[in-house]
Amino acid sequence: MVIKFGTDGWRAIIAEDFTFENVRICAQGTANFLIANRLATRGFVIGYDNRFASEDFARAVAEVITANGIPVMLCDKAAPTPVISFNLLRKDAGAGCIITASHNSSIWNGFKFKPDYGGSASPEIVERLEERIAAVELAPDIKRMDLAEAERQGLLEHFDPEPEYLAHVASIVDVQSIRNAGLNIVFDPMHGSGAGYFSKLLEGGNTRLIEIRGERNPLFPGMAQPEPIEQNLAPLIDAVADYSADIGLATDGDADRVGVVDEDGRFLTTLQTFAILCMHLLENLGQDGPLVRSITMTSMIDRLAEVYDVPLFETKVGFKYLGPVMMTEEAIAAGEESGGYAFRGHVPERDGILSGLLMLDMMVRTDQNPSDLLAMLYEKVGPHHYDRHDIAFDPDQRDEIRQRIQVSGPSSIGGKPVVGIDEQDGVRFLLEDRHWALIRFSGTEPLLRIYAEAESPAAVAALLDDVRKLAGV
Repeated sequence: MVIKFGTDGWRAIIAEDFTFENVRICAQGTANFLIANRLATRGFVIGYDNRFASEDFARAVAEVITANGIPVMLCDKAAPTPVISFNLLRKDAGAGCIITASHNSSIWNGFKFKPDYGGSASPEIVERLEERIAAVELAPDIKRMDLAEAERQGLLEHFDPEPEYLAHVASIVDVQSIRNAGLNIVFDPMHGSGAGYFSKLLEGGNTRLIEIRGERNPLFPGMAQPEPIEQNLAPLIDAVADYSADIGLATDGDADRVGVVDEDGRFLTTLQTFAILCMHLLENLGQDGPLVRSITMTSMIDRLAEVYDVPLFETKVGFKYLGPVMMTEEAIAAGEESGGYAFRGHVPERDGILSGLLMLDMMVRTDQNPSDLLAMLYEKVGPHHYDRHDIAFDPDQRDEIRQRIQVSGPSSIGGKPVVGIDEQDGVRFLLEDRHWALIRFSGTEPLLRIYAEAESPAAVAALLDDVRKLAGV
């Protein structure tokens, strides 16, 4: 097979393409990349999530990297992607990787490569890394070292990734105020590696935190995939009602994304959540600086940028685009529609745990519930509604579907005039009043994604229906 990186890393189905042989090929190509770019002496951090055999795949990577004379720092437990990224940065490592497929369904696993800045690898880095991996695929020359021997030679160190991360996020957010606020919180890590983090951060006060689905279960039962979107969060919505909670928070499989349920059991869309968090940074925390959003993120960010007179930058989908812009422009926040948000003063990487803490911080500072925060947002930017449809397709039909979309050229969709078309990532139809609809292929799964934002749920539904007809799916 050809190992190709998508929106964030290489992902494949376990035992079909995500095999120990292919993981070792990927690791050897990574080692060659580190050596060629004079990063090897700084060492390599390896982490993993709660998926099937993730710890075993992580050890396989360590066998290869250490055999190339590169020091390895291997997590001693499953940990969220942002926790590993932060440790990579704190240890000044040359690079790192996390064995995770993030929000994909249970049959998937993956290899996320993280450069020395701790964020998603830029397209330029990915291209150079893929070249090294492809060369190993063509002429396999894979080195391996027994990990006990690697330890004896001083090439392998095991470390606990939690303490420094917990101390760092507690320096960004006033966790003591949250502990003492008397909030009633339900947290759902969706059987992923975020389990236990909110409990450790918030214990010791009169705030109560109930964690559900915290045990490891690589099958992710009861959900299509561990993605914190409404259709996967029925247990969290029920728990919010059962415990009369003030808020429900969920993180995905590797805890780099967050989902929010309000006090009435209503799911806040990922667009609403990011806009609320940006308003918090600008209004309550007094931060100043650019905002960065992907093309699938809400136009409410554009309006907030106008209200607070800060620059706005737009990118393609994926933190491999958002992260570099965030660093270059010293942005205060960057966000994408999938529920991944990053913040200045941390790593240029999505962090579902920090995102959830900032939402709690806003509730404490304003003494408002999530529904009230949404109302405050709408007072500033007006009502915005959004939805996304994911449609499985036959990969052999990809070119045919793409051709139908590109030649469609509609003058209106959902009864709204099309005022422009943007093709930087998929096809986005620009409509009046900053409303929009977009269709693009997923960078991680064989799915066609259709997105729309408009002034009402009915308008969103009409847009989604028309775009789906354009694609013929």
